[in-house]
Amino acid sequence: MSISSARDDGHRDVVVAAGDGAVLLDVAGPLQVFALAGKLGAGYRVRLASPGGRPVQTREGVQLAAHTAVETLAGPVHILMVAGCDTSPAGGAQEPLARAVRRLHEHCAVVASVCIGAFVLAEAGLLDGRRATTHWAFCRELAERYPAVTVESDGIFVRDGRVFTAAGVTAGIDLALALVEQDHGPALARRVAHWLVVFLQRPAGQSQLSVRGRTRHSRQSALRVVLDAVAEQPDADHSLDAMAARASVSPRHLSRLFTQVLGTSPGRYVQQIRVEAAQQLLEAGDDPVEVVAKQCGFRSVETMRRAFHSVLGTSPTEYRQQLHPGLGRRPPGSAPPLG
Repeated sequence: MSISSARDDGHRDVVVAAGDGAVLLDVAGPLQVFALAGKLGAGYRVRLASPGGRPVQTREGVQLAAHTAVETLAGPVHILMVAGCDTSPAGGAQEPLARAVRRLHEHCAVVASVCIGAFVLAEAGLLDGRRATTHWAFCRELAERYPAVTVESDGIFVRDGRVFTAAGVTAGIDLALALVEQDHGPALARRVAHWLVVFLQRPAGQSQLSVRGRTRHSRQSALRVVLDAVAEQPDADHSLDAMAARASVSPRHLSRLFTQVLGTSPGRYVQQIRVEAAQQLLEAGDDPVEVVAKQCGFRSVETMRRAFHSVLGTSPTEYRQQLHPGLGRRPPGSAPPLG
């Protein structure tokens, strides 16, 4: 890093900043990663900061004691990571956090956010002209409120220079692991991930989150008929003409409904549903990929492979191997102190 972020004692500060209303895992996940990496030799000093140094009241009702107040933080800070608390610019916690980001960012090697913490970075002006992401449910709001930000809705996390933004909740763990890897290499990051029983690199972006769950509440009756049919029987004929006939509308009108309501095309939606169905079969069983492809409506294994790469950025075989790399193995070296 161009910014010297080491303290005189050799430690590098990692500060997770949060306010009331933060999601517990947005805060605890990254803290756990950095704390464990520190115990394994990373040299991190991990602290939780809050407005006024007050305890953070999380949405889950768990109160977290803060080490320091964001108003009194001083550089250098190696990693400043902001957890989401309130998307409203007038929110009680957002403005103190945004002021801290404005004041400190030039003295940080990395500035990052988790979930709707991206709104704090945007409010501080740090995302202007940059690519960024947030929880999929808030991507549109982030783009509308801050038009100078290029929002990438499918990123688990997005890096633009020394600014990182992560999607919701568990994506904070993904980002923290990536930052550990950036600082100390893949061996240490892999060891931390192994002890936490998570992927070092998750096999997909936010597209891996259930597309059925994201679209099941459509109020358009014609569209609802089609969505239900695709979800219930992904191996059926879901060509545009067949779906339009099922909904009793023209193919052109159905395409318009998909674009207006779901922000995607009919063909892309069907592809995502079929990939999701294949994911479930690959996770739950050991059927050959040829069988899985047929059960999920793909014309061939090659068609399924292309769909997986398009939606998840990996192949069906690689996806299965990442989920089931082998059981019962212990990581190299002695167990780290987890307490």
